[in-house]
Amino acid sequence: MSKLNLFLGSIRLPFLILTPSCVFLGLGTALPSTQHVSLSLFIVALIGAVSAHISVNAFNEYFDFKSGLDFTTERTPFSGGSGVLPAHPHYARQVLGIACATFAITCVIGLYFLYLRGIALLPLGLLGLFTVAAYTPWLARHPFLCLIAPGAGFGPLMVMGTDFVLTGAYSWSAFTASLIPFFLVNDLLLLNQFPDVDADRRVGRKNIPIVIGRRRSSILFGLLLLFAYLSIAAGVYYNVLSGTSLIGLGTAVLALPAAFGAYRYAEDIKRLSPYMGLNVAVAVITPVLVAIGLLVG
Repeated sequence: MSKLNLFLGSIRLPFLILTPSCVFLGLGTALPSTQHVSLSLFIVALIGAVSAHISVNAFNEYFDFKSGLDFTTERTPFSGGSGVLPAHPHYARQVLGIACATFAITCVIGLYFLYLRGIALLPLGLLGLFTVAAYTPWLARHPFLCLIAPGAGFGPLMVMGTDFVLTGAYSWSAFTASLIPFFLVNDLLLLNQFPDVDADRRVGRKNIPIVIGRRRSSILFGLLLLFAYLSIAAGVYYNVLSGTSLIGLGTAVLALPAAFGAYRYAEDIKRLSPYMGLNVAVAVITPVLVAIGLLVG
C-alpha cells in the first residue's frame, strides 16, 4: 500500500467536503457585516478546519482499529471506517501520527487566531480541540454527547469560529446560521450509526441508536431535519438572516425522502443505504445554499 493511499484512506477524503461547506457558511455570515474580508485569513481558517476534520477522522480510524471495532463492522459507503488498518495493521502508528500532526496544525492555527483576535476566541478553540481529541475514546460512550458533538464541531464551532476570525466579533447571524449544520451534521452521524449498532455495542459505545433503537432514532432523525429548516426560517423571520437564504430550504426535496426512508428501512441497512446518501447531500448542500443566499442578499 502506497503512503498516498494510506493517507487518503485514513483521513476519509470523501467526507472532508463537509468542512468547506461549513466554513463557507461562516464566510456567508461574515461578509455582509464587514466592509473587508481577508482572503488570506479565510484560507488559513479553512486549513485549520480541514486539519481538525482530518485529525478526528484519523483518531477515529486508529481507536476503532485498536478497540477491535473495525474487525466487526459491516462497511458501507457511509459508515464502518475506511478499512485501511484492518487490511494493513502495521500502519497503525502512521495513522496515529497523521492524527497527532494535524491536531498540532490545528493548535498552531488556533494560537495564531487567538493572538490576532483576542481572548474571546479561546472558548471556541478549547472546545473544538477537546471535541477532536475526545470524540472517539470518550464522547462516543455517552449518548447525548455523542449525538450533539459532531454538530457542535461543524456548526457553532466551525461556522461561528470562521465568522469571528474574519470579523473579530460574535454575531447573532453566525449563531443562527450555525444551527443549520448543527442539526444536519448531528443527523448525518446519527443515521450513519445505524449499520454499526451491534458492533458499537460490543466495544462499549453507547450512542442513541444503541440506547433507544433504530426505529425511534429514525423519528429523532426526522425531527433534527425539521429543526435545521426551522433554523433557516426563524433566522429570516427575526431578520438575522437575509430572505435570500431561504434557498437553503430547497434541499427539503432530498430531506423528505431521506426521513421517510430512514423510518421505513431503519432495520434494513441495505435498503437504508440510498437514504444515507441523500442525507449526506442534504448536510453538504444546505449550508452552501444558505451561504450563497447570504452573500447575494
